[in-house]
Amino acid sequence: MSTASTPDLIVVGSGIIGLATAWRAWHRGMSVQVIDAAARPTGASIQNFGHACFTAQADAIQTVASLSRQGWVDAAAEVGLWAATPGTILPATTEIELEVLREFASHRGEREVLLLNAEDTCARLGVSGMSSGIIGGANLPRDMRVNPREAAPALAEWLASHGVTFTWNTSVFSVSDGCVHTSRGEFRAAEVVVCPGHHLSKIFPDLANDQGVRTCVLTMASIDRPDHISADLAMLTGTSMARYDGLAAMPSATALRAELADREPELVDCVANLMVTGMPDPRGGLFIGDSHSYSDSPEPFIEESTASLLLDRASRLLGIDRPVVRQRWQGRYADSSSTNLVLHRPDDRTTVAVVTSGIGMTLSFGIASLIINHDDAPTF
Repeated sequence: MSTASTPDLIVVGSGIIGLATAWRAWHRGMSVQVIDAAARPTGASIQNFGHACFTAQADAIQTVASLSRQGWVDAAAEVGLWAATPGTILPATTEIELEVLREFASHRGEREVLLLNAEDTCARLGVSGMSSGIIGGANLPRDMRVNPREAAPALAEWLASHGVTFTWNTSVFSVSDGCVHTSRGEFRAAEVVVCPGHHLSKIFPDLANDQGVRTCVLTMASIDRPDHISADLAMLTGTSMARYDGLAAMPSATALRAELADREPELVDCVANLMVTGMPDPRGGLFIGDSHSYSDSPEPFIEESTASLLLDRASRLLGIDRPVVRQRWQGRYADSSSTNLVLHRPDDRTTVAVVTSGIGMTLSFGIASLIINHDDAPTF
């Protein structure tokens, strides 16, 4: 590893994309410095479900998703992260939802999509088939679960203990040709990777404008986990089938969207992706969400009607009679209506990487491979 005072690589941003890039660079023998405006990872990477949902993504990004999965497996083993592999359970409550799952299973094969009958689906969710309304489902066995409140901070701590320099509480104003202008002065490196998330406009405003990058705000909650639900639960629903590109490309997805608009107009109105994941903390919580709203300057307020709607629908599916809410919060990430990933190189020594579709946790280590190898991103 280089011992020069000027590092081989500066990474701007300590979110999971930036940290995965630093981890891959360190494994290449590069000297690395990470610069972040906060004192620790506090952004989108700790605000999400911790759900590495590889399988439901578009066909075109599956190679990157596989690289990311292996990266998560390797990093979890090396760093000591909790990383469960229970797969993702998708319960179907209507024939149209079930048909989307059948089509997806036929398209991807049993290695990636395992169809389940109603009894098996309910058993994997820990619910009673008599009261759930579930008529079948599927398991996506390659998907993973991590604890979002642990993963990025632990990875940053591990990197720091292995020679990566972290410069915290430092705002970055501009980056060009190996030079990073910050609130603590100028830093230089052979190469700079900028991973600013929804703060892209603060460093590259023209790029943010050209790519239509804005902030997506999510309504999230944590509740006590009943004993009948597993700590490694990952559950998607019909709204997820209409949202994730792999599932949404199936022929019956159009009919599903029409059905959801008629059956669950409130969920459609708040652009819901109703999903639940379990947490391995001592008291065993469940993360529930989420709605989506979009703005260049979001308000900080959570609508109780939206939060209650998501809590009610999730509780119904999981047979939770009296959910006990621990926390509510707003998740925030970068979004664009025109692209899922901004991977831009404004000069020979600078790479800008922003996931603009809420799947940064899922694709993080795969995108880091693209960055380190100077590869172009597939269109998806």
